[in-house]
Amino acid sequence: MSTLLEKLKKNSKLDLTAVLSESTVFNNRDDIPTDVPMLNVALCGDLDKGLTSGLTVLAGPSKHYKSSMALIMVAAYQRQYPDATILFYDSEFGSPNSYWKSFGINIDQVLHCPIRNIEELKFDLMSQLAQVTREDKLIIFIDSVGNLASKKEVEDALNEKSVADMTRAKAFKSLFRMVTPYLNLNDIPLIAVGHTYKTQDMYPKDVLSGGTGLYYSANTVWIIGRQQDKDGDGLHGYNFIINVDKSRYVREKSKIPLSVSFAHGVEKYSGLLEVAMEGGFVIKPSMGWYQIKNDTKKYREADTYKKEFWDSILDYPDFKKYIKNRYQLGADAPTSTTPSVADDEA
Repeated sequence: MSTLLEKLKKNSKLDLTAVLSESTVFNNRDDIPTDVPMLNVALCGDLDKGLTSGLTVLAGPSKHYKSSMALIMVAAYQRQYPDATILFYDSEFGSPNSYWKSFGINIDQVLHCPIRNIEELKFDLMSQLAQVTREDKLIIFIDSVGNLASKKEVEDALNEKSVADMTRAKAFKSLFRMVTPYLNLNDIPLIAVGHTYKTQDMYPKDVLSGGTGLYYSANTVWIIGRQQDKDGDGLHGYNFIINVDKSRYVREKSKIPLSVSFAHGVEKYSGLLEVAMEGGFVIKPSMGWYQIKNDTKKYREADTYKKEFWDSILDYPDFKKYIKNRYQLGADAPTSTTPSVADDEA
């Protein structure tokens, strides 16, 4: 260490000042994998890693399983830290105790905080974050910011004023401008459910609502699309596309497939088949049949949703490397010339 560097380090009044290569903020961060491999890929471009500190926003229209995906992440954090506290800010009241329990979450560790407007969220969240240290294990879930009114909007309604509310976007920007340093310095993940709106372009696209403050502060923003999974017997569930609209870890505009069935909920291994076939790790020798690379055994499509099919593939180093190259920022470019899932429209 140079003399000047050592002198500046000793002179700093900030408690986390360190040489970058030894920085606690960057080098000692949690990386919590969920039990759904393609959710991990959407979060960080890696099958074996997942949720990190900072703001993650899951946005989309109603009934797009945003809360379910968020609770999968919350459950993963609690598995990693059984004594962790879950701070739950609730403005929609659509997640009863039974819903949390279905994800294996211990609700005795969940602090439920009903909120009515952005200001209530801002004042309470900042008060709580000021009491938390880096040694505490805390995850925050807001459901949702997309449907949260500002205090002025509520007061105008009570006073029978029908003027447009111009303060909501500023309130969001103020909130997330303040909380972002606390989240990252104290290694706290915050998952927020957001809403989207259609642009007025010739070809409308979905955009995160709430103004630029929410978008700028986020490490990750997903815009979730949906297609029906149905046949002659009716609707069986939905096939979702996680559009990575913004990420500090995953290549932006990546599209991650994920399926949810009414019978089983989120299909743990969904989305993997498309990527494995794209990379040549799974082949389709004939209609309705699949084979793992270098294996003569044939499998039906239903088998590709089972653990037995994926165990060997997920442990295969070349497949892990392919996933990183395919999705992760800073990784080498993919070597496959096959058109990618990410290049298709949702």
